[in-house]
Amino acid sequence: MSTDTRIESVLAWEALDSRGNPTVGTEVRLRGGGRGTAIVPAGASTGSHEARELRDGGTRHGGRGVRRAVANVGTEIGPAVRGLDAADQAAVDRIAREVDGTADLGRLGANAILAVSLANQLAAADGLREPLYRLLGDGAPPLLPMPMVNIVSGGAHAGWSMDVQDILAVPLGASSLAEAIEWAARVRRAAAELVAARDLTAALVADEGGLGPPLPGARAGLEIVTAAIERSGLTPLADVAIAVDVAATQLVGPGGYRLGERGTVIDSERVIATIAEWARAFPIVSVEDPLGEEDWDGWTRARDALAGLQVLGDDLFATDLSRLRRGIAAGAADAVLVKPNQNGTVSGTKAVVEEARQAGLATVISARSGDTEDSWLADFAVGWRTGQIKVGSTMRAERTAKWNRLLQIEAELGGAAEFAGRAALELRVRAPRAGLSRGPRSSSAG
Repeated sequence: MSTDTRIESVLAWEALDSRGNPTVGTEVRLRGGGRGTAIVPAGASTGSHEARELRDGGTRHGGRGVRRAVANVGTEIGPAVRGLDAADQAAVDRIAREVDGTADLGRLGANAILAVSLANQLAAADGLREPLYRLLGDGAPPLLPMPMVNIVSGGAHAGWSMDVQDILAVPLGASSLAEAIEWAARVRRAAAELVAARDLTAALVADEGGLGPPLPGARAGLEIVTAAIERSGLTPLADVAIAVDVAATQLVGPGGYRLGERGTVIDSERVIATIAEWARAFPIVSVEDPLGEEDWDGWTRARDALAGLQVLGDDLFATDLSRLRRGIAAGAADAVLVKPNQNGTVSGTKAVVEEARQAGLATVISARSGDTEDSWLADFAVGWRTGQIKVGSTMRAERTAKWNRLLQIEAELGGAAEFAGRAALELRVRAPRAGLSRGPRSSSAG
């Protein structure tokens, strides 16, 4: 294989994501023999500002087919990038955007453009004989991210078995990525035991591999996860903390937010107060999308009121540079969730990571609920030094593919492996809450 990294051919096909929905698969081959294959993910809880997928409509696959997007790779995107240097990712992505000609990539489909962008990045790494994370790092030392691991799910990820979307474990006290994954797996097993002990089915698994038992509300889920941390021999907050994804855009309705154990409608001030109450009672360190994607004033108030928590924006920012800049100017959040398919290209996603970092925001790279068995997201986290990663639970192959790739990178790096650890969240000072320890990890933690 030579080191000629010019694009020779682009092949696309209709593939399936983890929910069995069609998605776009693409292979890019280089003249020197390098190749890269990518199958793009799709979300269930999607914001209105995300780059727009192209779906076929009609009756086939319930209207979710992607044959038009696949055809666009073959007839427009592929021919436009053929002959370009795959090592110049920004140029490949720029040409693809220009061919589409729309701001949201909706003419050819963000799913089509991202498939080519990802496959190109993978082909470049293969052609240059470099691990993907090394190529993405541009000479910076690799950084293994702190995992956020899904334990209990609701919302659009679990048939609305609970109002908020996800409750996740964050292994703050772990000294390595391997230990962090081990601790998270222990917490998930303990949570399944607790769910079964309450005569709730532990067999219901949500889109991202978390437990999906029917629960009256978020507080019940928080109680289960906190108890699971203790049951697994770990100390809440000191060893393992909790992150909550409210996904509040999905809760917006006439008159306010549908948040509460009786489905009551409340305003943004009451939502903020409710989350603050949770934070006083449970070992929460991060809250994602506490308010809707257009509630900018509410977000600024929430960040002030929830001091000490990482206030994380997903739908608010939609991995969009202009929305991120607006959020930075407004002081709306402490961190940005980064999803490549929200943006539509690798280089565009990288620009969001860099902008956030320059502004002092933390970055959390994330998979989607309809994901694939690809593992490139792990390399993106390590190479771009995002510090945190959120890909789902510790089961289901499309989730473990990412965890396994991270574990492989950690093994390859050996003693040179740097783990982001507790510092990744860059938490502001918070007075200890009653019943929650900030001391060293327990002797039984292993």
